[in-house]
Amino acid sequence: MVTPTSPDAGPATVLVLDDNDTTRYVVGSWLRRSGHTVVEAVDGAQALALLERSPATELPELAVVDISLPDMTGFEVCERIKGAPRTAALPVVHISATAIEASDRTQGLHRGADAYLTEPIDPAELQATVTAVLRYTRARRRAERLAARVAALHRSTLALYGATDPDALAGSAALGAVRLGAARATAIALGPDRDTLHLAHHDPGLPDGPEVRLFEAPPVLLDLLAHHTLGDATGAGTALLDAEAWSAVLADHGLAGTGLPTGPVAVVTARTKPGRPPLAVVVDGDALAAPDERDLLPQLTQAAALALEAQRSQAEEHALALTLQRSFLPGRLPAVPGVELAVRYEPASARSEIGGDFYEAIDTPDGLLLAIGDVAGHSLEAAMAMGELRHALRAYAIEGHDPQTLLHRLDTLLTRLRPGLTATVCLVLIAPDRRSVRIANAGHLPPLLRLPDGSARYLSEHGILLGLNVPQPPTTEYPVPPGSTLLLVTDGLIEVPGEHLQTGLDTLRDAFADAPPELDRAGDLLLSAFARAQTDDIALLIARLD
Repeated sequence: MVTPTSPDAGPATVLVLDDNDTTRYVVGSWLRRSGHTVVEAVDGAQALALLERSPATELPELAVVDISLPDMTGFEVCERIKGAPRTAALPVVHISATAIEASDRTQGLHRGADAYLTEPIDPAELQATVTAVLRYTRARRRAERLAARVAALHRSTLALYGATDPDALAGSAALGAVRLGAARATAIALGPDRDTLHLAHHDPGLPDGPEVRLFEAPPVLLDLLAHHTLGDATGAGTALLDAEAWSAVLADHGLAGTGLPTGPVAVVTARTKPGRPPLAVVVDGDALAAPDERDLLPQLTQAAALALEAQRSQAEEHALALTLQRSFLPGRLPAVPGVELAVRYEPASARSEIGGDFYEAIDTPDGLLLAIGDVAGHSLEAAMAMGELRHALRAYAIEGHDPQTLLHRLDTLLTRLRPGLTATVCLVLIAPDRRSVRIANAGHLPPLLRLPDGSARYLSEHGILLGLNVPQPPTTEYPVPPGSTLLLVTDGLIEVPGEHLQTGLDTLRDAFADAPPELDRAGDLLLSAFARAQTDDIALLIARLD
C-alpha cells in the first residue's frame, strides 16, 4: 500500500525518465495514486527537450531518473539539469536496478542527485523519498523567495525615505508592492498641504513595459479606505474589497476607466500618528494569498507612511522656521525723500534648511543706511543669528555710529554670542544730499552702482567677514550723480555650483546695466533671470538716488 502524500509536500508534477516501459508504468502508477501528476520520457534527450520547452510556471517539481538510458547515463542527465539556470533547482531522485553499488550511489549524489534508490523499490520508500525531497525543495524555495522579498522590502524602504516629494513617494510605494509580488499596485497618499491626493499606479503588464502613472483624486478617498481597514487607529490594517465594492469606489471618486485594478482588491492602509491622514496601498486581491505577502506588504505600507510623515514634518518645520525667519526681516522700508527703495526676498526650496540672509534700511541722522548680509550656514541657528545681527545693527545705527564702527560692534557681538559663526555684511550710508555714499563691506559681495548713462560697476573695496575678531578697514566714499541706482544682493542670486563666482558677478553687472528703470520690474527681472537653480536664500535691495 502506498503511503499518502504528506501535506507538507502536497501533490506535484513529477517527470519519470526510464526506458523500461514496465518500470515507468509502475513508478508512474505509484505516484499518480498519491495525487501527483506524472509526465514521462524514455531517454535523456526527450526528457531534456521536455524541460526546455516547458514554461517556467509549468516545469515539473521533481524528476525521477533511471541511471541506465539508451542515449546517455542518468548521471549526465542530472548534471545537465543542474547545469541549466532554469532547471538548476529541480530536484532529481535516481533509481537503478543495475548501478546499485555504494560507489554508484556516491557518484550519483556527488553529480547532483538529491536522493538515490535501488531496485527493487518499495512503494512506501519511494513515496517517502519524494515527499522528503519535495518538502525540502519547497522549504528552500520559500526561504529564497522570502529572502528576495525581504531584500526587495529593504530596497523599497530606502527608496521611500529617499523620495523628495509625495509623487515620488507614492511611485516608490507602488513599485515596492510589485517587487513584493503584487501583479499591479496603486499607492495613495495625501501630500503635506492636505489638499492634494497623490495616486500612483504601477502595472508591469502594460504593453510598453512597467511605468508609474500619477492621478489626482479627492482626499475623501483615503478616509473611505481607512474606514474599511484602520478606522481611527494607528498602525497598519488590511481589508479585502470585492469587485463590486471596489468598482463603486472608483466610480464615486472619478477613477473609473483610468486603468486601475477593477477588483477584487486588497487594501492596506497605515497611519503613524493619531489624527493624521493614512497612506494606502491597493493590490489585486490574490496578492495577499501567500503568507509572505500578508506580512511584508503591511510593512511596506507602514514604511511609506513613516516616510510621508517625515515629509510632512519637514514641511511643517520649514514653514514654521520660514515664518520665524521672515519675522526677523523689516516689516516696511523707511520713506526718505529723494531715495526710492525696492526689496526682494526669496527663500530656498521647501526641502532646504533656512538660511541667514537679511537686508535692512535705517533712516539715521547721518543719512539712509542700507545693509545686506548673510550668516554662514543653513539652520535655525543661522536664522537666529541673522535676527540678532539685524536688531543690533538698528540699535547701533540709531546711536549714530559710522559704518566702520558698526561693523566692529557687530563683529564683537557675533564673536561673543555666537562663537564659531561667521557672517558677511555690506553697509552703504547714503549722504543726506544723496550725492555720495560711504561703504563698509565685511566680506560680502560688492554693491553695484549703475550710473545715469547706463554703465554699471562694482564698488569693490572691502574687508574680512565678521566673526573672526579682525579689524575692518576705514569706510570708502564714492560720489554718485543724480539718477544713480545701487544694487545689493546675497550670493544666492548668482552662485551656481561648479561655476566660478566671477562669472556670475560679470553676468549680474551686465544684466543690471540693461535692467528697466522701474525698481520693482528690475527686481523681478533679476530674480527670474538668475534664480534658475536656486539652492540658497536670496536677498536683493535696490535704491535709486534722485
